[in-house]
Amino acid sequence: GGKRRTDFEDISNIPNDDQSKVSETVRNWRKEHDIQTAGNCPDPFLRFEDAPIPPPVMDAIRHAGFQTPSVIQAQSWPAALQGRDVVGVAKTGSGKTLGFLFPGFLHIQQKRADPRAGPVLLVLAPTRELATQIQDETVKFGRTSGINSTCVYGGAPKGGQLRDLRNGAHVVIATPGRLNDFLESNQVNLNQVSYLVFDEADRMLDMGFEPQIRKILARIPGKRQTLFYTATWPKEVRRLASEFLEKPVICYIGNTDTLQANKDVTQIIYVVDERSGEKMHRLHEILRNEGQGSRIIVFCSTKKMCDMLERDLGRMFPCAAIHGDKDQHQRTRTLEAFKAGHCAIMIATDVAARGLDVKDVRAVVNYDFPSNTEDYVHRIGRTGRAGAKGNAYTFFTRKDANKAGGLIKVMERSAQEIPPELRAMAGGRQDFGSSMQFSHGGGG
Repeated sequence: GGKRRTDFEDISNIPNDDQSKVSETVRNWRKEHDIQTAGNCPDPFLRFEDAPIPPPVMDAIRHAGFQTPSVIQAQSWPAALQGRDVVGVAKTGSGKTLGFLFPGFLHIQQKRADPRAGPVLLVLAPTRELATQIQDETVKFGRTSGINSTCVYGGAPKGGQLRDLRNGAHVVIATPGRLNDFLESNQVNLNQVSYLVFDEADRMLDMGFEPQIRKILARIPGKRQTLFYTATWPKEVRRLASEFLEKPVICYIGNTDTLQANKDVTQIIYVVDERSGEKMHRLHEILRNEGQGSRIIVFCSTKKMCDMLERDLGRMFPCAAIHGDKDQHQRTRTLEAFKAGHCAIMIATDVAARGLDVKDVRAVVNYDFPSNTEDYVHRIGRTGRAGAKGNAYTFFTRKDANKAGGLIKVMERSAQEIPPELRAMAGGRQDFGSSMQFSHGGGG
């Protein structure tokens, strides 16, 4: 646990490692993948053969079709296997789950603890979608090694989750809210946790889970190994990491100080009139052009808008909405149908889609522009994954004008074509100070 300190020993002050000290192969590899390390980070495992992966886990990896470790795996496995605390700051976490699971499995096997006395490995994740996704991977890679796991999250009955805990789970994947409920009613014991993972730590803070996280950590032994993954590295995230990690290795993957959109995604911006039916008309056009059966995610800023679109689009296209008011059963069903391709169009809010990993999403449509550029980058990152190309269509209206500058910066960094209307909006914005009126032809 710990009291709230205003001044903290910021671990981002740990000096970066001197890359001239490493072999040329490693230096080139880190350069190619835009990786900085700190805290005396060991050399990466560039091939699966370099890592002490048990044969059953290796079989599952080969079966899943992986040829070489992903960047985050290659760079965090060596430190994790040495028992060190690890911070991974990475925009997109391809392969991240296995990045923390495989060293965790070995840790569990070394500990030989009785899981009925409580879990050894605890993963904290922001949403039930992400938690169940991690659970799926844990089953896929851990089952053959005899590792039991369970998932603990809100919005679903407590009975089954408690039964799994009582029967003994080596690995518990939990959202902070539900786990904290179980702790407060003394239904779970975390005294055996010696390997702790924060996944999407920044997102958990955004969602207001800090009080629950603190309560949970007050119940976990201080003598433990902690892995901490985050897409962004602002002050409050650094404070959390600085407080709960001990002399970590830090891997900064990709450009972490600025928002970097994936270059495999083509960003297409339509400056539209909010009041006319232009958005709906364009949306129909996009859905027709992207072709039947292509998986597409449409983002809206409100649950109400999601439901309205689901109604309107549903007459022409098979689609389903996913947001916080849907119960767990509906959300799971929608997600399964989307993954399987039965229902190719998913309409979602930001919270529902954070951390969502669905293969082959062909396009993303921002029906409403998100509240900040960071969410924009996160949304469009749902497509163009694992080397595939994708399209991101965005409807931008006058009320979004104050975000035009930030959007242009993100687009320029990933070498995208910027429509003159958007530039005019960014220019026009300054002329009008804070008032939101636009005269035609103003600015530019």
